[in-house]
Amino acid sequence: MNLLLDAHAFIWLDGDRQKLSPAAAQACSDSANALWLSAVSLWEIQIKMQLGKLTLRGSLEDVLREQAKVNGLQILSLHPAHVLALSGLPFHHRDPFDRRLIVQARHEGWDIVSKDPEFKAYPVRVIW
Repeated sequence: MNLLLDAHAFIWLDGDRQKLSPAAAQACSDSANALWLSAVSLWEIQIKMQLGKLTLRGSLEDVLREQAKVNGLQILSLHPAHVLALSGLPFHHRDPFDRRLIVQARHEGWDIVSKDPEFKAYPVRVIW
């Protein structure tokens, strides 16, 4: 199964696994699952780091490299089909980064690992 990690799930997977729910931790640890981080989340994380709202245990580049090695993390690019699919997405959730993740997960047929309760208003499987 392919799992798309929300930004907070990626951060906690890397630095504070105890913040993941038992279901999320189990899904991320299952070697049968492929872990993905959207370029959208990379963008969000980088912005928060530049604003001083987020600190990782190392540079974002180093954390990504280590997570690719340790957990097989892969990056999902934002494709035109993802952007175009936003036109049919209801506004249950107003956060533009999260809306893009929802569209990507729906388009790819993947599950999302997220604590965000607003994700459940959409036809996408949320693991938490």
